[in-house]
Parts: sequence; structure tokens; C-alpha cells
Amino acid sequence: MRIAVLAETEAAEPRVAATPETVKKFISLGAEVAVQAGAGRASNISDADYAAAGARIDAGAAQALADADIALRVRRPSATELAGAKQNLAVFAIMDPFGNAAALTELAHTGAIAFAMELMPRITRAQSMDVLSSQANLAGYRSVIDAAAEYGRSFPMMMTAAGTVPAAKVFIMGVGVAGLQAIATARRLGAIVTATDVRPATKEQVESLGAKFLAVENEEFQQAQTAGGYAKEMSPEYQKAQAELTASHIAKQDVVITTALIPGRPAPKLVSAEMVRSMRAGSVIVDLAAERGGNCALTRPGETIVEDGVKIVGALNLAGRMASTASSLYAKNLLAFIETMIAKETKQFSINWDDELVKATALTRDGAVIDPRFAQ
Repeated sequence: MRIAVLAETEAAEPRVAATPETVKKFISLGAEVAVQAGAGRASNISDADYAAAGARIDAGAAQALADADIALRVRRPSATELAGAKQNLAVFAIMDPFGNAAALTELAHTGAIAFAMELMPRITRAQSMDVLSSQANLAGYRSVIDAAAEYGRSFPMMMTAAGTVPAAKVFIMGVGVAGLQAIATARRLGAIVTATDVRPATKEQVESLGAKFLAVENEEFQQAQTAGGYAKEMSPEYQKAQAELTASHIAKQDVVITTALIPGRPAPKLVSAEMVRSMRAGSVIVDLAAERGGNCALTRPGETIVEDGVKIVGALNLAGRMASTASSLYAKNLLAFIETMIAKETKQFSINWDDELVKATALTRDGAVIDPRFAQ
């Protein structure tokens, strides 16, 4: 069993799919590990660190992939990047399948078996494999740190001889993993925190962290969560009522952090241009949904802009801004999943196609896209 750890090709992706810690674990499970030279450099992991853990360092992707059974990446590799790999290579990565049918088809034609880590079901057994949660947790933390850096005033209340400095008012929109971490971080920094979400189960979570919950709590609100724990897309009527409730609230806030995403859909627009212009100069909006178009109508993905004195931060890959920590957690997610496919007795890699985790995450097999959501 051979595992190839491939370097990322996107300049904006500093994470890596394995760490010396997980390399050691894979080797103890019977694997040979080949790491593409420089793969961990942006995460402050040197080739020497991997070599010390027992990995072989290969100059390029082709060398690392030679005879490999498994390939690890953060982002989906292109078909070209897998050139020369053997048939049925199992590729584990964040595949971003929604809206990328052509890329998936090309990947399938290489003969690779592609697993989308972000499609891991949110069940107890798979908690240690949940890439979305591990990375969103860091993104939520980083969003508050970035907001504090951009905000021209202090977060906590300060009582000084020169007078009292009021605490910053922070509003979190979307209370998933990222939102909850944002609430906790903002509270630690001394801010007055409010939060909103369409899922009723989040109200207790928000209040347990010392924040105040804000939502239109009607009948639709009570049914606004899927069996998998994700938010449903709300009706136009509910969205209008919620917008009216939040509009006056946003006008009084110093910092707004938006985290709302619905799998496979563009990010819902929660903050209108009018809401932005109602905020006082010096206020900050951090849009964690920028990669999917943004929750704020004025967000420009990858840019920080100023609109009527309000800073709108459309940063991409916030988890990647903490590359060392993000890589460590992501690598452990991969290890936990792949470990379920390695027989303890024979130390052979074998995919159990009846496993619910495999069924949920497998995108391609035998030259075709097998997930019906993305098959042509």
C-alpha cells in the first residue's frame, strides 16, 4: 500500500494534506508514504520533517504517484495532475463538486476513485472525519481576529481615568460551527454579541455561549433544519420578515460576521446594500461566504473594500490563513477516514462499497461519476 501526498497547485492554498504525525501513523498501518517536495512548505513543514517521520521525498507529482494506491490533497487535483497514475487510484480531497460537473467527469476519465471529504455525513461515527467542521471552526475564530484587526476601536469595555470605552457590538449571522466559534471568540475578547440563524436548535447554543439570539420565531422557523443538521432555504416571505428584523439591528452594530452557506447553492444574501449604508463609519463586515458569492450584497470575493466608511472583508480560505493548524486538523480527518479502509490483520487497503461513509463521499468509479447529484 503506497500513499502519495501531493503539493497544492493553487497559489492561494497554503494547507497540506498530511503532517509528519499522520505520516508516522500511516507507516505504522503498513503504508509506504511518498511526499512531493515542498508540499508542506507553506504550512511550515519541511521536507526534512517528513523524511524524519519516515516518508520518501519525490521531486514531482508524477514520481510521488508512481504505483500509489492513495493520493492525498487539500483541493481537487485536475486530470492532468494525475497523469501517469494507475487505475483505481483513490484520491481524497475537498472536491468542490457543486457546479463543477465537467471537472468531475475529467477526473473520472483518469480512472481515479474520488472521495469528497466535504460530503462526509454528520453522524457520530464520522465526527473525527468531518472536514467542514474542523476547518469552519478555525475560520470562525479567524474571522473575529480579522474583524478586530480591521476595527478601529477596542472590543472590550475599558474604564480609564480618561473615560469609559464602550464594548464593541458584534452580530453573528449563521450559527453553524464557524458561527459558534465566532461567538465564543468575540465573547472572549469582551464584545457584546448577538447572533441569528434560521435553525431553532441554535438558539440554546447561542445563549449557552453568553450571546443574545435574534430571529423571527414563527412556524416556518420551527421546521427550518434538515435531518443532517443543515439549514434549509427559507421562503421569500420568511427572508423578508427576517431582513426587516435584522435591518434595524445591524444599524446599531460595530461588527457583522456572516457565515451562512447552503450546500450546492449560492450563498444567501443576508446583508443588503442599504443595511451596509445604515452602519456607522468604521464598522466592519467579515463575509465568510465570500467563496460562494457572499452573504453581503456588496462583498467582493478576495478583496477588502470600503463602502460609505464600512469595511467589507471578502477574504477567501480563512482557515488557510492558519495553515499549520488547519493542515494538522485536515490531515487527521483524512487519517481517520482512510484508517477505516485498512485491514488491521493484512494491512491492505480495501474499499467497502457498502459502508455508508463511502457511499456518501465517493464521486467517481470505473471511469464515471457515480454520485447521482453530479452525474451527467
